[in-house]
Amino acid sequence: MNLVDSFADVSRFVRVRRDIHSHPELGFEEHRTSKLVAQMLAEWGIEVHTGIAGTGVVGVLRCGAGERSIGLRADLDALPLQEENRFAHRSQHDGRMHACGHDGHTTMLLAAAWHLAQARDFDGTVNFIFQPAEEMGKAGALKMIQDGLFERFPCDAVFALHNFSIGQVGNFAVNHGALMASSNTWRVDITGRGTHASMPHTGLDPVAAAINLGQQLQTLLPRVVDSRERALLAVTQIQGSDAPNVIPDKAWVGGTVRTFSIDALDRIEAGLRQLASHTAQAHGCSAEVSFRRASPPLVNHEREARFAAQVMREVVGDERVDENYPAVLAAEDFAHMLRVKPGCYAFIGNGDGGHRLPDHGAGPCTIHNTSFDFNDEIIPIGASYFVRLAQRWLGLTQSKEIS
Repeated sequence: MNLVDSFADVSRFVRVRRDIHSHPELGFEEHRTSKLVAQMLAEWGIEVHTGIAGTGVVGVLRCGAGERSIGLRADLDALPLQEENRFAHRSQHDGRMHACGHDGHTTMLLAAAWHLAQARDFDGTVNFIFQPAEEMGKAGALKMIQDGLFERFPCDAVFALHNFSIGQVGNFAVNHGALMASSNTWRVDITGRGTHASMPHTGLDPVAAAINLGQQLQTLLPRVVDSRERALLAVTQIQGSDAPNVIPDKAWVGGTVRTFSIDALDRIEAGLRQLASHTAQAHGCSAEVSFRRASPPLVNHEREARFAAQVMREVVGDERVDENYPAVLAAEDFAHMLRVKPGCYAFIGNGDGGHRLPDHGAGPCTIHNTSFDFNDEIIPIGASYFVRLAQRWLGLTQSKEIS
């Protein structure tokens, strides 16, 4: 590996990462984490801006006379999960946990900021973007954009990194197009006429309509989405009466939709609305559909993705970079930033869990699992990637690859 020399010893940043892990905060509540980030950036002489989208932080570092700029983004928030790990840096707050590795993402970007602030070996501007509320569909990225992120801190391109289960620790994975899916939730509320379960002929059963709709939706995708395109519609919730002998006035059914294109999403939503209306009518009921588009597909820009892959190879070698990684149906709200700025999102391997300290939970070390812990071994790898991105992007002003 060709890591930045400054990261031969990252024990200081391991302590930072574990401190953040011990004090998880949910979306738009990251007050302690934001304060810690802002204090560290200021200590290193980086211009600090706080309060973007509430708890977001941006550090601005300028060097030389170059007019180029780059945005490097990390996410701050935790998940509403009860941690099962019992090691010393486990969550100190019940019902909150860094189960997605955002503590590690923040730490890798802090380490990169520290090095670049000391070395100042680039020509232009680096914007270190610490985003709140990535999880639970809270759209922190979109809210930062709406709060003037890119008007206040211009970026020629933006880059982000997420730990993932992709094999060997420190491997990188990326592609030149859609890497992650859109995230959308739907719910259909069906209204009928309630009655006693022993006399169904005296009512209009919304539960039967909900069950029927759930079954019909399993066949929707082949009818509305091109068979060459991947998409998912899942029925994950259904609710009727609270009593076993009551047909209720109302029932509802809901779930999620994932796509890699807006066109497929439009077709699925239209089909769902039509099917819900017709199915409810067939049962003598009415239907009200809510469809929430939480995050668009995350689509990398080809030029920036190829550039990022070159930087990855410089850091870890050719054999440890997969530049054609298949898209996954998980979602990420960095997608909002990629809709308004060119850039690239990539995965870095977190390993199989062998790094976890004794007394970890019994579950697998996969993201959104209550036994998860970020692998501190990849802090210097991810930090080196961020540093090299800034150096190469801002140090190659005349390069045809990025001009």
